[in-house]
Amino acid sequence: MSTCPQNIVDYMHEYLDGDISLEHEQQLKKHLQNCSKCQQHMHELSDTVAFVKSAAHITAPPHFENEVMKRLPKGKNRIGIQNWFRRHPILVAACVFLLFMSASLVGSYSNNEFSVTKQPNLIIEGQTVIVPKGEVVKGDIVVKNGDIIIEGEVEGNVTVINGEYMASSAVVTGEIEEIDEVFEWLWFEIKTLGNNIVGVFQ
Repeated sequence: MSTCPQNIVDYMHEYLDGDISLEHEQQLKKHLQNCSKCQQHMHELSDTVAFVKSAAHITAPPHFENEVMKRLPKGKNRIGIQNWFRRHPILVAACVFLLFMSASLVGSYSNNEFSVTKQPNLIIEGQTVIVPKGEVVKGDIVVKNGDIIIEGEVEGNVTVINGEYMASSAVVTGEIEEIDEVFEWLWFEIKTLGNNIVGVFQ
C-alpha cells in the first residue's frame, strides 16, 4: 500500500463518509480489484467505522448523571477576597482613592520645601514670612516649612506647618493653627479638601 497513490486513501475516506463522486468511486473500485493491501486497509477502515457507529447507540443508565454528581466531593462555600471585591466595587474604589490620597498627602508632608500662599503685602526673608506693621492681608495665609511674624493685620486664617507663629501686636480675625505632627497636618489637608469640594457644589 505504501506504493499506492495517496488519492486512493483519500477516496477510501470519501467513500466511507458518503461524499465520494461517481468518478472517484469508479477509480477506487478499479484499484481495489488489483491491490490486496488496499483491500485489507479498506476492510479495516470499514470495521472501524462500523464499530464507532454501533457504539454511538449505547445509552447511559437512567439517573446516571445525577448519581455521578452526588458522588463528586462538595466544593467549599467560601467567599474569597476576589468575590468580595466583585460584590463591593464602589467600596473598593473608595478605598483605593483614599490610599492614593493618603500616600500623596504623606509624600507632600515629608517634602521639606518652603512654601507660602500668595498674598499681597507679605515680605519673605529666607524661610520667614512677615506681615509688616500697618499692612492688612485679606485672606488666609498658609506657611509650610517656615515661620511667620505678624506685626500688621490678617483678615483670615493663619496656618503654619512645621514652623513657628510669632506675633507681637498682631490682629488675626480668623483661626491661628500650628501643625507639627503628621496626623494634625493630614487632618488639615482633609478639611481643606472637603472645604474645596463643598465650595465647588455651592
